[in-house]
Amino acid sequence: MTDRDYNAPPLNPLPWIVWALALPLIAVEIVVQLHAMGLAGGGVSSNWRLEAVQYFAFVPDWFRDDLATGRLAERGYRLISYVLVNASLTSTVFSVVMLLALGKMVGEVFRWWAVALVFIAAAALGALAYAYAIPGNQIPIIGTFPAVYGLIGAFTFMLWVRLAATGGTQARAFTLIGFLLGFQLLFGMLFGGNWEWVADLAGFATGFLLSFVVSPGGWSRVQARMRER
Repeated sequence: MTDRDYNAPPLNPLPWIVWALALPLIAVEIVVQLHAMGLAGGGVSSNWRLEAVQYFAFVPDWFRDDLATGRLAERGYRLISYVLVNASLTSTVFSVVMLLALGKMVGEVFRWWAVALVFIAAAALGALAYAYAIPGNQIPIIGTFPAVYGLIGAFTFMLWVRLAATGGTQARAFTLIGFLLGFQLLFGMLFGGNWEWVADLAGFATGFLLSFVVSPGGWSRVQARMRER
């Protein structure tokens, strides 16, 4: 028999910043579900998820208009707030699980502020790409995935550096993002023009490129690893 530490926590501890990012998503979904069950808000005559979408969603038309007229202060918060509400309970659960898993791996290497910066910057730049990369796009966007894809980008950077140091094939680091985006593109072609993958891809690129600056050692570390080869 092997020795067992009965004082060890049942779950691997997560960096506090990961919980700080995840808890608002969880809180919004709990409130929406409690209202749907009639346990909050005095009945189910209104749809709190829809109301949350109306308040938090990023609307490309609004952003372009606000930018042109200098009124970003009124609704500029939507560049980031759209990640707080997801389309369904299933989407929220999947987003939170990915956030906790990727946040743990990235948070064990990156400083807390770097994790937060990757998450927030991926959300904002994902929304900007969604607004400007698709001509005439007017469809609002919600959901945590662009920000989560930022963490995928940071995790990919970590794998890329590790493979460079060990002499492995660096292209293998992009297997996860290739699979996820391939699945999204296929889903979009089968079930209609879903352009949210543009925001996800931009979020991934943001996380990957930002890691050159905010990861421990940054670009100098990458250069050193390259020279070792």
